[in-house]
Amino acid sequence: MATSTAKRRVKDNPRAATAVLSVLGYVLVLGTFAGVLPIYPELERATVDLLSHAIAVVNTVALTAILLGWRWIRRGEVEKHRTAMLTAFALIMLFLVLYLTKLGGGGEKHIDASGLAYYAYLVMLAIHIVLSAVSVPVVVHAVVLGLTHTPSELRDTAHAKVGRIAVAAWGLSLALGIVTYVLLNHVYGVEEYVAAAVLFVP
Repeated sequence: MATSTAKRRVKDNPRAATAVLSVLGYVLVLGTFAGVLPIYPELERATVDLLSHAIAVVNTVALTAILLGWRWIRRGEVEKHRTAMLTAFALIMLFLVLYLTKLGGGGEKHIDASGLAYYAYLVMLAIHIVLSAVSVPVVVHAVVLGLTHTPSELRDTAHAKVGRIAVAAWGLSLALGIVTYVLLNHVYGVEEYVAAAVLFVP
């Protein structure tokens, strides 16, 4: 009964639920970046590298699921679309756990590149980060609507419109993240590892 009531409240207030979940996500990520959440185990460099590879695999599968979901909804295959998008969302939750563990316990990597390649990498990384931040509320909102409404009810919501924005921002963010991973780990290599909190030091 309590679960049904909670679901009804979320269904009636999808924007509020989206706002709460998005803020929680932002606080968790920013708290980890700032080094104010001492909840992560200290990791060795080999473990950080292993997590980087695992994250790349998770993101690649998530991007594939998003593209399949987009294709299926255009064909009117609603159940396949739903399955693909929920799979992608679950993988993004897994990514978040892996990424925050890597960031909080081992820090970030600096690419061993210079000149045009270095600046191109920074621009691509910046776009990836901005899109990741922007996509949080639209992805969460699309998922909240999808989980609390039937397919026929969704036609009267902003799910389709928000979903298109989510797919574009989320998909491009994932694609750029995969490219930056390849450049950092397989093309140019790593110059150094820095603690997450150092990113905030002027």
